[in-house]
Amino acid sequence: MAQKDENKNYKVIAENRRARYDYAIEDDIECGIILEGSEVKSLREGGANIAESYASVEDGELWLVNSYIAPYKQAKTFGHEEKRKRKLLVSRREMARLWSDTQRKGMTLVPLVMYFNHRGLAKLKIGIAKGKKNHDKRESEAKRDWGRQKQRLLKDHR
Repeated sequence: MAQKDENKNYKVIAENRRARYDYAIEDDIECGIILEGSEVKSLREGGANIAESYASVEDGELWLVNSYIAPYKQAKTFGHEEKRKRKLLVSRREMARLWSDTQRKGMTLVPLVMYFNHRGLAKLKIGIAKGKKNHDKRESEAKRDWGRQKQRLLKDHR
């Protein structure tokens, strides 16, 4: 019962489901986001999309680029720009590691999930990923299909 009460604020806002299909995720990291008030209220209503966004390290800072947060209708004069660059918060050690990983060939930073954590703070999980080729995607599909078929066979056998 205490576990249920502890996670009452946890809520997934947006998920990049295609990321795990298009990229091989090697590692992931949780980071905070600097948001304006109208952006937070819009996120509480569930108006976000991170499917076409990416993260980049520029001048020693981590930025979320091309993410969409819907405008908040009640914030008429103090609204926000929907597709602005948003600064992400990580430690210096993590920043150095992300920068070194993205300098390797083919590595990129892909947003995976945007959510409110158990304390009610907006967080973003980004993955250090390498793009998959078509044959890698077919291999992943074959593995997934075989797993499903195996589960069906086990279920029917019982």
